[in-house]
Amino acid sequence: MERYAPLVWAICRRYRLAGADADDAGQAVWLQLVDHIGQIRDPAALPGWLATTTTARECGRIVRATHRTCPPSCHVLDAGDIPDEQAAWAGDELLAAERHAALREALADLPPPCQRLIALLAEDPPLPYLEISAQMGIPVGSIGPTRRRCLDKLRRHPAIAALINAEPASVEK
Repeated sequence: MERYAPLVWAICRRYRLAGADADDAGQAVWLQLVDHIGQIRDPAALPGWLATTTTARECGRIVRATHRTCPPSCHVLDAGDIPDEQAAWAGDELLAAERHAALREALADLPPPCQRLIALLAEDPPLPYLEISAQMGIPVGSIGPTRRRCLDKLRRHPAIAALINAEPASVEK
């Protein structure tokens, strides 16, 4: 739930659901997942299933129900009213959610020293290598090579490797 809740809420926002309606849609999505968890054969398909099969349908149902009870002067966004550019944005958002989920999974599988080093290197504002050295208890000169080894492990993680292999080949100049 923690991993995919941002995806569910983003889709609810795209349908412009108000707080209570968005909460209802989210609860319905998670209940449907509990009911159908045994039917999901490929865990990698879960984000797509959540986005299209459950969340979009549930949001559409709520929008249609609101539209029926709303006076004619009230305008509610229907799935058919979403411009193509927003549909493309939805696809981009789904991809971003999948990338974030894969990265969280891969980071969680790294050894604790790698997790800690990557977290320190990702600080904003950036920490000086001297401070990272002091916190990690490693020489400044070994931070770069250790970072490289940790990032190589991250790239080899199945979730990240699948994303890297799925990316379109870039044209090198």
